[in-house]
Amino acid sequence: MREGVAMTVRGRVQGVGFRWMTKMVADRLRIVGITRNNDDGSVYIEASGEAADLKEFIAAVRVSPTPSGRVDEVAVSAIEPAPALGKFRVVG
Repeated sequence: MREGVAMTVRGRVQGVGFRWMTKMVADRLRIVGITRNNDDGSVYIEASGEAADLKEFIAAVRVSPTPSGRVDEVAVSAIEPAPALGKFRVVG
């Protein structure tokens, strides 16, 4: 069953390759969606995928997919899942 989440990630998540490493994790897990930097220094993510894959993706984001990053806080809320067609993209 497909699920979707919106996430705001705070910590040292800009300027450390966080969005690109998040994309690599998403691609490996067949997650579709987007990630972008926010003006307040956080990173925004919308992700959709099969429930088990999405759970693994969220866990990877929580511990920072990049070794030079640090995640202090992750706010997660459910959203309508995106269609399975498409890719995970870094925008903005």
